[in-house]
Amino acid sequence: MDYWSPSLDMDEEFEKLAIRMNPPRVTIDNTSNRKATLIKVDSANKHGSLLEVVQVLTDLNLTISRAYISSDGGWFMDVFHVIDQKGNKLPNGELTQHIEQTLGSRVCSLWSLRRSVGVQAAAEHTTIELTGRDRPGLLSEVFAVLVDLKCNVGAAEVWTHNSRMASVVYITDEATGSPIDDPDRLSKIKQLLRYVLKGNRDKRCANTAVSAGATHTERRLHQMMYADRDYEWYDTDGASMSPGQKPLVTVENCADKCYTVVSLRCRDRTKLLFDVVCTLTDMQYVVFHATVVAEGPEAYQDSPAACFNPQVY
Repeated sequence: MDYWSPSLDMDEEFEKLAIRMNPPRVTIDNTSNRKATLIKVDSANKHGSLLEVVQVLTDLNLTISRAYISSDGGWFMDVFHVIDQKGNKLPNGELTQHIEQTLGSRVCSLWSLRRSVGVQAAAEHTTIELTGRDRPGLLSEVFAVLVDLKCNVGAAEVWTHNSRMASVVYITDEATGSPIDDPDRLSKIKQLLRYVLKGNRDKRCANTAVSAGATHTERRLHQMMYADRDYEWYDTDGASMSPGQKPLVTVENCADKCYTVVSLRCRDRTKLLFDVVCTLTDMQYVVFHATVVAEGPEAYQDSPAACFNPQVY
């Protein structure tokens, strides 16, 4: 029997009304700072807003040298100090106009990445997701199986951490160049790849899935690694680091202010802020305030966060 949930419908209508009354405002300032371009984003807040903004800037290969983030009272106001890959400010023109339009539309729509464990094909290719225990030669075995099954590998990205592996592989039919959508054929691909992933040493489940529709590869890999609970295993990646090289992460609860302060100090690298925001978002945390400084070899990020609750806003 169908039923109507007035509270759910009212919440959705209120969110739509808030966006219509307060559409996203994106401002690009090239005069206030002599070293960086300032990108200011103001909008009604929703879980995932910060990630959308950081993802857009990261996908454009821009470096966020500083960021000031605030999202109290159902409204978020973010300021990003951005430079290009050569360390220069962004030139006024098509790029800055593209950033304004893209950020405005993405924050407004806040489309969410969807995942299907079923068997479906994307518009231009079929996307295969793999998670399992990492080992030497695993990727070669995966590709060999796909070649034997007359699949053409258009692209692939693989992440490994704590002896676990996650991969997104884009394939098409070798003969036609089209996505593979035959259920029996896809079932066979999944079965054989799961057998390869499991091997003889994997005590945990190896997973294969065919995702539906388009996906942001790095965003999806974050979700897959988190779902695989790679963080529960021994940190082999950091075992060889000296104490001065290891990231310093502190987590402090502020009970009187009802939030948790997460501080991170580590050597800076490309897409570090994107990875941090992805992790907090996947764990269902919302960033209320944050200060990010990534000028020089070391990055410092201080993020007061609280467990996400729609009633907070």
